[in-house]
Amino acid sequence: MAEGNNFSDHITVFRKYTLPESGMKLAGYSALIYRYDLEVPLPEHISAISTKHKRYSEGRWQIFRNIHTPDESLLGHLTFALRYEGVDLLVLNKLFEKIDKGEIEAIVKEQPTGQYSRRIWFFYEWLTDQKLNVDDVKTGNYVDSLDPDLQYPGSKERSKRHRVWNNLPGNKDFCPLVRRTEKLEHFSIEDLGKKVKDTIGKVHPDLLSRAAAFLMLKDSKASYAIEGETPPENRAERWGKAIGQAGQKDLTKDELLRLQEIVIEDRRFVDMGWRKEGGFIGVHNRVNSKPVPDHISAKWQDVPQLMEGLLKTNESLINSDYDPVLAATLIAFGFVFIHPFADGNGRVHRYLIHHVLAKKEFAPKGLIFPVSAVILDRIDEYREVLESYSKPRLDFIEWEPTPDGNVKVLNNTIDLYRYFDATKHAEFLYECVEETVTDTLPEEVQYLERHDKMRTFISEHFDMPDKDMENLIGFLRQNDGQLSKRARTKEFEALTEEEVVMLEEKYQEIFRL
Repeated sequence: MAEGNNFSDHITVFRKYTLPESGMKLAGYSALIYRYDLEVPLPEHISAISTKHKRYSEGRWQIFRNIHTPDESLLGHLTFALRYEGVDLLVLNKLFEKIDKGEIEAIVKEQPTGQYSRRIWFFYEWLTDQKLNVDDVKTGNYVDSLDPDLQYPGSKERSKRHRVWNNLPGNKDFCPLVRRTEKLEHFSIEDLGKKVKDTIGKVHPDLLSRAAAFLMLKDSKASYAIEGETPPENRAERWGKAIGQAGQKDLTKDELLRLQEIVIEDRRFVDMGWRKEGGFIGVHNRVNSKPVPDHISAKWQDVPQLMEGLLKTNESLINSDYDPVLAATLIAFGFVFIHPFADGNGRVHRYLIHHVLAKKEFAPKGLIFPVSAVILDRIDEYREVLESYSKPRLDFIEWEPTPDGNVKVLNNTIDLYRYFDATKHAEFLYECVEETVTDTLPEEVQYLERHDKMRTFISEHFDMPDKDMENLIGFLRQNDGQLSKRARTKEFEALTEEEVVMLEEKYQEIFRL
Protein backbone atom coordinates (compact mmCIF):
# COMPACT_ATOMS: atom_id res chain seq x y z
CA MET A 1 0.00 0.00 0.00
CA ALA A 2 1.30 3.46 -0.89
CA GLU A 3 2.15 5.39 2.28
CA GLY A 4 -0.34 8.08 3.20
CA ASN A 5 -3.15 6.95 0.90
CA ASN A 6 -6.53 6.95 2.65
CA PHE A 7 -10.10 6.59 1.42
CA SER A 8 -10.93 9.98 2.96
CA ASP A 9 -8.17 11.90 1.16
CA HIS A 10 -9.23 14.96 -0.83
CA ILE A 11 -7.13 15.01 -4.01
CA THR A 12 -7.18 17.19 -7.11
CA VAL A 13 -5.47 14.85 -9.60
CA PHE A 14 -5.83 11.09 -9.89
CA ARG A 15 -3.49 9.24 -12.24
CA LYS A 16 -3.09 12.33 -14.47
CA TYR A 17 -6.84 13.02 -14.51
CA THR A 18 -7.91 16.25 -12.81
CA LEU A 19 -11.08 15.99 -10.76
CA PRO A 20 -13.87 18.28 -12.04
CA GLU A 21 -14.33 20.03 -8.66
CA SER A 22 -12.19 20.84 -5.67
CA GLY A 23 -12.88 18.98 -2.46
CA MET A 24 -14.16 15.83 -4.20
CA LYS A 25 -13.58 12.32 -2.94
CA LEU A 26 -12.86 9.26 -5.04
CA ALA A 27 -15.41 6.45 -4.94
CA GLY A 28 -15.54 2.81 -5.99
CA TYR A 29 -12.74 1.48 -8.16
CA SER A 30 -10.86 4.79 -8.31
CA ALA A 31 -10.78 4.92 -4.49
CA LEU A 32 -9.60 1.31 -4.27
CA ILE A 33 -6.89 1.87 -6.89
CA TYR A 34 -5.72 4.98 -5.02
CA ARG A 35 -5.92 3.50 -1.50
CA TYR A 36 -4.07 0.29 -2.35
CA ASP A 37 -1.86 1.73 -5.10
CA LEU A 38 -2.98 -0.94 -7.56
CA GLU A 39 -0.86 -1.31 -10.68
CA VAL A 40 -3.72 -1.52 -13.20
CA PRO A 41 -4.95 0.43 -16.22
CA LEU A 42 -7.81 2.68 -15.15
CA PRO A 43 -11.38 1.58 -15.90
CA GLU A 44 -13.00 3.37 -18.82
CA HIS A 45 -15.07 5.40 -16.32
CA ILE A 46 -13.88 6.48 -12.87
CA SER A 47 -16.09 7.79 -10.08
CA ALA A 48 -16.04 10.61 -7.55
CA ILE A 49 -18.50 12.26 -5.19
CA SER A 50 -19.61 15.82 -5.96
CA THR A 51 -19.71 18.64 -3.44
CA LYS A 52 -22.50 20.28 -5.46
CA HIS A 53 -25.20 17.67 -4.91
CA LYS A 54 -25.54 16.80 -8.58
CA ARG A 55 -24.80 13.80 -10.76
CA TYR A 56 -23.11 14.29 -14.12
CA SER A 57 -20.38 13.05 -16.47
CA GLU A 58 -17.27 14.94 -17.52
CA GLY A 59 -14.74 13.21 -19.73
CA ARG A 60 -13.76 9.99 -18.00
CA TRP A 61 -15.34 11.02 -14.71
CA GLN A 62 -18.72 9.82 -13.48
CA ILE A 63 -19.75 12.22 -10.73
CA PHE A 64 -22.22 11.13 -8.04
CA ARG A 65 -24.23 13.13 -5.49
CA ASN A 66 -23.48 13.22 -1.76
CA ILE A 67 -26.23 10.72 -1.00
CA HIS A 68 -24.19 8.10 -2.90
CA THR A 69 -21.12 8.58 -0.70
CA PRO A 70 -19.87 5.11 0.31
CA ASP A 71 -18.59 4.16 3.75
CA GLU A 72 -14.88 4.91 3.97
CA SER A 73 -13.97 1.24 4.07
CA LEU A 74 -13.00 -1.65 1.84
CA LEU A 75 -16.57 -2.97 1.96
CA GLY A 76 -18.04 0.48 1.33
CA HIS A 77 -16.07 1.11 -1.86
CA LEU A 78 -16.42 -2.46 -3.13
CA THR A 79 -20.17 -2.19 -2.64
CA PHE A 80 -20.25 1.16 -4.47
CA ALA A 81 -18.22 -0.32 -7.34
CA LEU A 82 -20.45 -3.38 -7.77
CA ARG A 83 -23.64 -1.33 -7.44
CA TYR A 84 -22.81 1.55 -9.79
CA GLU A 85 -19.75 0.63 -11.88
CA GLY A 86 -20.14 -3.07 -12.52
CA VAL A 87 -17.49 -5.77 -12.27
CA ASP A 88 -13.84 -5.07 -13.13
CA LEU A 89 -12.09 -8.42 -12.79
CA LEU A 90 -8.63 -6.95 -13.34
CA VAL A 91 -8.99 -4.43 -10.50
CA LEU A 92 -10.59 -7.03 -8.21
CA ASN A 93 -7.85 -9.56 -8.83
CA LYS A 94 -5.06 -7.06 -8.16
CA LEU A 95 -6.90 -5.87 -5.05
CA PHE A 96 -7.27 -9.40 -3.70
CA GLU A 97 -3.55 -10.00 -4.28
CA LYS A 98 -2.76 -6.89 -2.22
CA ILE A 99 -5.00 -7.29 0.82
CA ASP A 100 -5.01 -9.89 3.57
CA LYS A 101 -7.42 -12.80 3.16
CA GLY A 102 -8.74 -12.05 6.63
CA GLU A 103 -10.21 -8.72 5.47
CA ILE A 104 -12.58 -10.51 3.08
CA GLU A 105 -13.41 -13.10 5.75
CA ALA A 106 -14.32 -10.27 8.13
CA ILE A 107 -16.65 -8.74 5.50
CA VAL A 108 -18.44 -12.05 4.96
CA LYS A 109 -18.75 -12.80 8.68
CA GLU A 110 -20.12 -9.30 9.31
CA GLN A 111 -22.76 -9.63 6.56
CA PRO A 112 -23.06 -13.39 5.84
CA THR A 113 -26.25 -13.02 3.81
CA GLY A 114 -25.71 -9.57 2.27
CA GLN A 115 -25.90 -9.59 -1.54
CA TYR A 116 -22.74 -7.50 -1.99
CA SER A 117 -20.71 -9.36 0.65
CA ARG A 118 -21.68 -12.66 -1.03
CA ARG A 119 -20.67 -11.34 -4.45
CA ILE A 120 -17.34 -10.09 -3.06
CA TRP A 121 -16.82 -13.50 -1.43
CA PHE A 122 -17.67 -15.28 -4.70
CA PHE A 123 -15.24 -13.16 -6.74
CA TYR A 124 -12.49 -13.59 -4.17
CA GLU A 125 -12.66 -17.40 -4.30
CA TRP A 126 -13.28 -17.49 -8.06
CA LEU A 127 -10.27 -15.28 -8.85
CA THR A 128 -7.78 -16.49 -6.23
CA ASP A 129 -8.68 -20.18 -5.89
CA GLN A 130 -8.43 -19.65 -2.12
CA LYS A 131 -11.26 -20.81 0.11
CA LEU A 132 -12.23 -18.49 2.94
CA ASN A 133 -12.66 -19.86 6.44
CA VAL A 134 -16.43 -19.25 6.47
CA ASP A 135 -19.40 -21.58 6.28
CA ASP A 136 -21.55 -21.97 3.17
CA VAL A 137 -24.66 -19.81 2.95
CA LYS A 138 -27.70 -21.95 3.75
CA THR A 139 -30.62 -19.59 3.14
CA GLY A 140 -31.60 -16.58 1.05
CA ASN A 141 -32.24 -15.81 -2.59
CA TYR A 142 -29.55 -16.26 -5.22
CA VAL A 143 -28.00 -13.06 -6.58
CA ASP A 144 -26.25 -12.50 -9.92
CA SER A 145 -22.48 -12.13 -9.80
CA LEU A 146 -22.69 -9.77 -12.79
CA ASP A 147 -25.45 -7.14 -12.70
CA PRO A 148 -27.28 -7.62 -16.05
CA ASP A 149 -28.42 -4.00 -15.94
CA LEU A 150 -24.79 -2.84 -16.07
CA GLN A 151 -23.00 -5.53 -18.12
CA TYR A 152 -23.98 -8.25 -20.56
CA PRO A 153 -24.17 -11.56 -18.68
CA GLY A 154 -23.39 -15.07 -19.84
CA SER A 155 -25.25 -18.26 -18.98
CA LYS A 156 -26.07 -18.88 -15.34
CA GLU A 157 -24.27 -21.49 -13.25
CA ARG A 158 -25.23 -22.04 -9.63
CA SER A 159 -22.60 -21.41 -6.93
CA LYS A 160 -24.27 -23.07 -3.95
CA ARG A 161 -21.60 -22.05 -1.46
CA HIS A 162 -22.27 -18.33 -1.96
CA ARG A 163 -25.87 -18.56 -3.21
CA VAL A 164 -24.69 -16.61 -6.22
CA TRP A 165 -25.45 -17.14 -9.90
CA ASN A 166 -22.16 -17.20 -11.79
CA ASN A 167 -23.29 -15.43 -14.95
CA LEU A 168 -19.86 -14.35 -16.17
CA PRO A 169 -19.46 -14.88 -19.93
CA GLY A 170 -16.04 -16.52 -19.52
CA ASN A 171 -13.81 -18.42 -17.15
CA LYS A 172 -10.93 -17.54 -14.85
CA ASP A 173 -8.38 -17.77 -17.67
CA PHE A 174 -10.28 -15.58 -20.13
CA CYS A 175 -13.21 -13.35 -19.27
CA PRO A 176 -13.53 -9.94 -20.99
CA LEU A 177 -16.71 -8.02 -20.15
CA VAL A 178 -18.95 -5.62 -22.05
CA ARG A 179 -20.84 -2.74 -20.42
CA ARG A 180 -24.35 -1.88 -21.44
CA THR A 181 -24.29 1.38 -23.38
CA GLU A 182 -26.90 3.36 -25.24
CA LYS A 183 -25.23 2.48 -28.54
CA LEU A 184 -25.17 -1.26 -27.86
CA GLU A 185 -28.73 -1.25 -26.58
CA HIS A 186 -29.78 0.46 -29.82
CA PHE A 187 -28.16 -2.31 -31.84
CA SER A 188 -29.83 -4.95 -29.69
CA ILE A 189 -33.26 -3.39 -30.23
CA GLU A 190 -32.57 -3.00 -33.94
CA ASP A 191 -31.95 -6.78 -34.22
CA LEU A 192 -29.59 -6.84 -37.17
CA GLY A 193 -29.71 -10.63 -37.31
CA LYS A 194 -33.43 -10.56 -38.12
CA LYS A 195 -32.86 -7.79 -40.66
CA VAL A 196 -30.29 -9.96 -42.44
CA LYS A 197 -32.64 -12.93 -42.65
CA ASP A 198 -35.51 -10.73 -43.87
CA THR A 199 -33.30 -9.22 -46.58
CA ILE A 200 -31.81 -12.53 -47.68
CA GLY A 201 -35.21 -14.19 -47.88
CA LYS A 202 -36.11 -11.90 -50.79
CA VAL A 203 -32.98 -12.73 -52.83
CA HIS A 204 -32.83 -15.57 -55.35
CA PRO A 205 -30.46 -18.34 -54.08
CA ASP A 206 -28.31 -18.18 -57.24
CA LEU A 207 -27.87 -14.43 -56.86
CA LEU A 208 -27.07 -14.83 -53.18
CA SER A 209 -24.47 -17.50 -53.94
CA ARG A 210 -22.72 -15.23 -56.44
CA ALA A 211 -22.82 -12.31 -53.99
CA ALA A 212 -21.36 -14.50 -51.26
CA ALA A 213 -18.49 -15.63 -53.51
CA PHE A 214 -17.60 -12.05 -54.40
CA LEU A 215 -17.86 -10.85 -50.80
CA MET A 216 -15.59 -13.65 -49.54
CA LEU A 217 -12.87 -12.65 -52.00
CA LYS A 218 -13.40 -8.98 -51.17
CA ASP A 219 -13.05 -9.71 -47.47
CA SER A 220 -9.91 -11.77 -48.03
CA LYS A 221 -8.19 -9.02 -50.03
CA ALA A 222 -9.21 -6.40 -47.47
CA SER A 223 -7.83 -8.48 -44.61
CA TYR A 224 -4.44 -8.62 -46.35
CA ALA A 225 -4.64 -4.91 -47.16
CA ILE A 226 -5.14 -4.09 -43.47
CA GLU A 227 -1.78 -5.80 -42.88
CA GLY A 228 -0.24 -3.71 -45.67
CA GLU A 229 0.00 -6.67 -48.06
CA THR A 230 -1.18 -7.22 -51.63
CA PRO A 231 -1.23 -11.00 -52.13
CA PRO A 232 -1.34 -12.80 -55.49
CA GLU A 233 -4.90 -13.54 -56.66
CA ASN A 234 -4.61 -17.27 -55.93
CA ARG A 235 -3.45 -16.62 -52.38
CA ALA A 236 -6.35 -14.23 -51.74
CA GLU A 237 -8.76 -16.79 -53.22
CA ARG A 238 -7.33 -19.49 -50.97
CA TRP A 239 -7.90 -17.40 -47.85
CA GLY A 240 -11.31 -16.38 -49.18
CA LYS A 241 -12.28 -20.06 -49.38
CA ALA A 242 -11.13 -20.52 -45.80
CA ILE A 243 -13.30 -17.56 -44.75
CA GLY A 244 -16.21 -19.19 -46.58
CA GLN A 245 -15.83 -22.26 -44.36
CA ALA A 246 -16.05 -20.21 -41.16
CA GLY A 247 -18.24 -21.87 -38.57
CA GLN A 248 -18.14 -25.31 -40.18
CA LYS A 249 -15.56 -26.65 -37.73
CA ASP A 250 -15.29 -26.26 -33.99
CA LEU A 251 -12.64 -23.84 -32.81
CA THR A 252 -9.69 -25.78 -31.36
CA LYS A 253 -5.94 -25.33 -31.15
CA ASP A 254 -5.50 -27.60 -34.19
CA GLU A 255 -8.04 -25.56 -36.16
CA LEU A 256 -6.23 -22.31 -35.33
CA LEU A 257 -2.92 -23.87 -36.41
CA ARG A 258 -4.55 -24.99 -39.67
CA LEU A 259 -5.70 -21.43 -40.32
CA GLN A 260 -2.22 -20.08 -39.65
CA GLU A 261 -0.81 -22.51 -42.20
CA ILE A 262 -3.25 -21.22 -44.82
CA VAL A 263 -2.26 -17.62 -44.09
CA ILE A 264 1.52 -18.23 -43.99
CA GLU A 265 2.54 -19.96 -47.20
CA ASP A 266 6.27 -19.26 -47.00
CA ARG A 267 7.24 -20.73 -43.63
CA ARG A 268 11.01 -20.48 -43.97
CA PHE A 269 11.16 -17.39 -41.77
CA VAL A 270 8.26 -18.04 -39.38
CA ASP A 271 8.11 -20.40 -36.40
CA MET A 272 4.63 -21.88 -36.71
CA GLY A 273 2.28 -22.60 -33.81
CA TRP A 274 2.15 -20.92 -30.41
CA ARG A 275 4.93 -18.38 -29.95
CA LYS A 276 8.10 -19.46 -28.18
CA GLU A 277 9.41 -15.91 -27.83
CA GLY A 278 8.17 -12.42 -27.04
CA GLY A 279 6.10 -10.42 -29.45
CA PHE A 280 5.16 -6.81 -30.12
CA ILE A 281 3.58 -4.53 -32.71
CA GLY A 282 5.44 -1.34 -33.49
CA VAL A 283 8.65 -0.17 -35.10
CA HIS A 284 12.38 -0.20 -34.38
CA ASN A 285 14.35 2.87 -33.43
CA ARG A 286 16.47 3.85 -36.45
CA VAL A 287 19.40 4.88 -34.25
CA ASN A 288 19.86 1.75 -32.15
CA SER A 289 17.31 -0.70 -33.69
CA LYS A 290 15.60 -1.17 -30.33
CA PRO A 291 11.85 -1.93 -30.34
CA VAL A 292 9.35 0.91 -30.00
CA PRO A 293 6.14 -1.02 -29.18
CA ASP A 294 2.56 0.11 -29.71
CA HIS A 295 1.38 -3.24 -28.36
CA ILE A 296 3.20 -5.94 -26.42
CA SER A 297 1.85 -9.45 -26.78
CA ALA A 298 1.17 -11.79 -23.89
CA LYS A 299 4.23 -13.55 -22.50
CA TRP A 300 4.82 -16.62 -24.60
CA GLN A 301 4.84 -18.75 -21.45
CA ASP A 302 1.24 -17.60 -20.76
CA VAL A 303 -0.09 -18.26 -24.27
CA PRO A 304 -1.18 -21.91 -23.73
CA GLN A 305 -3.16 -21.02 -20.58
CA LEU A 306 -4.72 -17.93 -22.13
CA MET A 307 -5.67 -19.71 -25.35
CA GLU A 308 -7.17 -22.65 -23.46
CA GLY A 309 -9.28 -20.13 -21.55
CA LEU A 310 -10.27 -18.36 -24.78
CA LEU A 311 -11.29 -21.62 -26.46
CA LYS A 312 -13.40 -22.65 -23.46
CA THR A 313 -15.06 -19.24 -23.39
CA ASN A 314 -15.76 -19.51 -27.11
CA GLU A 315 -17.43 -22.88 -26.61
CA SER A 316 -19.64 -21.61 -23.78
CA LEU A 317 -20.63 -18.48 -25.73
CA ILE A 318 -21.47 -20.48 -28.86
CA ASN A 319 -23.77 -22.71 -26.81
CA SER A 320 -25.53 -19.82 -25.07
CA ASP A 321 -27.91 -17.03 -26.05
CA TYR A 322 -25.13 -14.43 -25.66
CA ASP A 323 -25.38 -11.77 -28.37
CA PRO A 324 -23.52 -13.02 -31.51
CA VAL A 325 -21.70 -9.75 -32.25
CA LEU A 326 -20.63 -9.35 -28.61
CA ALA A 327 -19.43 -12.96 -28.59
CA ALA A 328 -17.43 -12.32 -31.78
CA THR A 329 -15.93 -9.25 -30.10
CA LEU A 330 -14.71 -11.13 -27.04
CA ILE A 331 -13.14 -13.98 -29.00
CA ALA A 332 -11.69 -12.09 -31.98
CA PHE A 333 -10.25 -9.13 -30.07
CA GLY A 334 -9.13 -11.31 -27.17
CA PHE A 335 -7.21 -13.43 -29.68
CA VAL A 336 -5.41 -10.51 -31.32
CA PHE A 337 -4.45 -8.98 -27.95
CA ILE A 338 -2.92 -12.27 -26.81
CA HIS A 339 -1.18 -12.55 -30.21
CA PRO A 340 -0.48 -16.28 -29.90
CA PHE A 341 1.36 -16.64 -33.23
CA ALA A 342 4.61 -15.17 -34.45
CA ASP A 343 2.77 -14.13 -37.64
CA GLY A 344 -0.75 -14.34 -39.05
CA ASN A 345 -2.58 -13.06 -35.96
CA GLY A 346 -4.41 -10.19 -37.68
CA ARG A 347 -6.00 -12.24 -40.43
CA VAL A 348 -6.98 -15.06 -38.08
CA HIS A 349 -8.39 -12.43 -35.69
CA ARG A 350 -10.72 -11.14 -38.41
CA TYR A 351 -11.55 -14.72 -39.48
CA LEU A 352 -12.75 -15.36 -35.92
CA ILE A 353 -15.38 -12.65 -36.34
CA HIS A 354 -16.82 -14.66 -39.23
CA HIS A 355 -16.47 -17.91 -37.31
CA VAL A 356 -18.46 -16.79 -34.27
CA LEU A 357 -21.16 -15.05 -36.32
CA ALA A 358 -21.56 -18.17 -38.45
CA LYS A 359 -21.56 -20.56 -35.49
CA LYS A 360 -24.22 -18.51 -33.74
CA GLU A 361 -26.26 -18.43 -36.99
CA PHE A 362 -26.27 -14.66 -37.18
CA ALA A 363 -26.37 -14.93 -40.97
CA PRO A 364 -27.68 -17.63 -43.33
CA LYS A 365 -25.32 -20.53 -43.99
CA GLY A 366 -22.65 -19.77 -46.56
CA LEU A 367 -23.01 -15.99 -46.39
CA ILE A 368 -20.00 -14.04 -45.15
CA PHE A 369 -20.19 -10.37 -44.27
CA PRO A 370 -17.16 -8.50 -45.66
CA VAL A 371 -16.35 -7.06 -42.25
CA SER A 372 -12.67 -6.68 -43.17
CA ALA A 373 -13.63 -4.51 -46.14
CA VAL A 374 -15.61 -2.21 -43.84
CA ILE A 375 -12.75 -2.19 -41.32
CA LEU A 376 -10.36 -1.21 -44.12
CA ASP A 377 -12.60 1.76 -44.94
CA ARG A 378 -12.52 2.72 -41.25
CA ILE A 379 -8.88 1.83 -40.63
CA ASP A 380 -8.15 4.85 -38.41
CA GLU A 381 -11.08 4.00 -36.11
CA TYR A 382 -9.93 0.37 -36.05
CA ARG A 383 -6.44 1.38 -34.94
CA GLU A 384 -7.85 3.68 -32.27
CA VAL A 385 -9.99 0.87 -30.90
CA LEU A 386 -6.99 -1.48 -30.78
CA GLU A 387 -4.86 1.21 -29.13
CA SER A 388 -7.55 1.88 -26.51
CA TYR A 389 -6.62 -1.53 -25.15
CA SER A 390 -2.89 -1.61 -25.87
CA LYS A 391 -1.62 1.85 -24.92
CA PRO A 392 -2.83 1.93 -21.29
CA ARG A 393 -1.28 -1.50 -20.71
CA LEU A 394 2.19 -0.53 -21.88
CA ASP A 395 2.70 1.36 -18.59
CA PHE A 396 2.26 -1.88 -16.66
CA ILE A 397 4.49 -4.15 -18.74
CA GLU A 398 8.16 -4.30 -17.78
CA TRP A 399 10.30 -5.40 -20.70
CA GLU A 400 13.77 -5.28 -22.16
CA PRO A 401 14.97 -5.51 -25.77
CA THR A 402 16.50 -8.76 -26.96
CA PRO A 403 19.60 -8.96 -29.18
CA ASP A 404 17.45 -9.93 -32.18
CA GLY A 405 15.25 -6.83 -31.90
CA ASN A 406 12.37 -8.45 -30.04
CA VAL A 407 11.06 -7.83 -26.50
CA LYS A 408 11.34 -9.90 -23.33
CA VAL A 409 8.58 -9.32 -20.76
CA LEU A 410 9.96 -9.33 -17.23
CA ASN A 411 6.89 -9.12 -14.97
CA ASN A 412 3.63 -11.03 -14.48
CA THR A 413 1.18 -9.74 -17.11
CA ILE A 414 -1.33 -12.55 -17.67
CA ASP A 415 -4.22 -10.65 -16.08
CA LEU A 416 -3.88 -7.84 -18.65
CA TYR A 417 -4.94 -10.25 -21.40
CA ARG A 418 -7.62 -12.30 -19.69
CA TYR A 419 -9.59 -9.49 -18.04
CA PHE A 420 -10.44 -6.36 -20.02
CA ASP A 421 -13.35 -4.10 -20.90
CA ALA A 422 -14.38 -4.91 -24.49
CA THR A 423 -17.13 -2.27 -24.74
CA LYS A 424 -15.41 0.03 -27.26
CA HIS A 425 -14.47 -2.95 -29.39
CA ALA A 426 -18.06 -4.24 -29.32
CA GLU A 427 -19.44 -0.86 -30.37
CA PHE A 428 -16.96 -0.64 -33.25
CA LEU A 429 -17.64 -4.18 -34.46
CA TYR A 430 -21.40 -3.67 -34.27
CA GLU A 431 -21.06 -0.54 -36.40
CA CYS A 432 -19.06 -2.50 -38.97
CA VAL A 433 -21.54 -5.36 -39.02
CA GLU A 434 -24.43 -2.90 -39.34
CA GLU A 435 -22.76 -1.33 -42.36
CA THR A 436 -22.37 -4.71 -44.04
CA VAL A 437 -26.02 -5.54 -43.33
CA THR A 438 -27.58 -2.23 -44.32
CA ASP A 439 -25.20 -1.11 -47.10
CA THR A 440 -22.56 -3.54 -48.37
CA LEU A 441 -24.66 -6.68 -48.80
CA PRO A 442 -27.73 -4.96 -50.35
CA GLU A 443 -25.46 -2.96 -52.64
CA GLU A 444 -23.74 -6.11 -53.92
CA VAL A 445 -27.06 -7.89 -54.49
CA GLN A 446 -28.40 -4.80 -56.25
CA TYR A 447 -25.28 -4.59 -58.43
CA LEU A 448 -25.63 -8.23 -59.49
CA GLU A 449 -29.33 -7.74 -60.33
CA ARG A 450 -28.46 -4.74 -62.52
CA HIS A 451 -25.48 -6.56 -63.99
CA ASP A 452 -27.75 -9.44 -65.03
CA LYS A 453 -30.21 -7.02 -66.63
CA MET A 454 -27.38 -5.51 -68.66
CA ARG A 455 -26.20 -8.96 -69.75
CA THR A 456 -29.73 -9.82 -70.85
CA PHE A 457 -29.97 -6.59 -72.87
CA ILE A 458 -26.62 -7.24 -74.57
CA SER A 459 -27.51 -10.85 -75.40
CA GLU A 460 -30.82 -9.72 -76.92
CA HIS A 461 -29.03 -7.39 -79.34
CA PHE A 462 -25.65 -9.05 -80.01
CA ASP A 463 -24.19 -12.52 -80.46
CA MET A 464 -21.35 -11.87 -78.05
CA PRO A 465 -19.28 -14.44 -76.05
CA ASP A 466 -19.56 -14.31 -72.24
CA LYS A 467 -16.05 -12.99 -71.75
CA ASP A 468 -16.69 -10.14 -74.18
CA MET A 469 -19.95 -9.28 -72.43
CA GLU A 470 -18.13 -9.11 -69.10
CA ASN A 471 -15.38 -7.02 -70.67
CA LEU A 472 -17.93 -4.61 -72.13
CA ILE A 473 -19.75 -4.18 -68.81
CA GLY A 474 -16.40 -3.78 -67.08
CA PHE A 475 -15.35 -0.97 -69.43
CA LEU A 476 -18.67 0.82 -68.91
CA ARG A 477 -18.39 0.47 -65.13
CA GLN A 478 -14.83 1.80 -65.04
CA ASN A 479 -15.72 4.88 -67.10
CA ASP A 480 -19.06 5.87 -65.48
CA GLY A 481 -21.22 4.38 -68.22
CA GLN A 482 -19.10 5.55 -71.16
CA LEU A 483 -16.96 3.38 -73.44
CA SER A 484 -13.43 4.71 -73.45
CA LYS A 485 -11.66 5.66 -76.67
CA ARG A 486 -9.40 2.65 -76.28
CA ALA A 487 -12.35 0.24 -75.95
CA ARG A 488 -14.02 1.75 -79.01
CA THR A 489 -10.90 1.46 -81.17
CA LYS A 490 -9.58 -1.89 -79.93
CA GLU A 491 -11.68 -4.44 -78.03
CA PHE A 492 -15.04 -3.21 -79.41
CA GLU A 493 -14.08 -1.57 -82.71
CA ALA A 494 -16.77 -3.68 -84.44
CA LEU A 495 -19.54 -1.71 -82.71
CA THR A 496 -21.15 1.12 -84.67
CA GLU A 497 -21.52 4.60 -83.20
CA GLU A 498 -25.28 4.04 -82.84
CA GLU A 499 -24.72 0.74 -81.01
CA VAL A 500 -22.24 2.36 -78.64
CA VAL A 501 -24.73 5.12 -77.79
CA MET A 502 -27.47 2.53 -77.28
CA LEU A 503 -25.28 0.48 -74.91
CA GLU A 504 -24.16 3.53 -72.96
CA GLU A 505 -27.72 4.82 -72.54
CA LYS A 506 -28.99 1.41 -71.42
CA TYR A 507 -26.14 0.98 -68.94
CA GLN A 508 -26.81 4.42 -67.44
CA GLU A 509 -30.53 3.65 -67.25
CA ILE A 510 -30.06 0.29 -65.52
CA PHE A 511 -27.37 1.50 -63.11
CA ARG A 512 -29.13 4.83 -62.61
CA LEU A 513 -26.12 6.98 -63.29
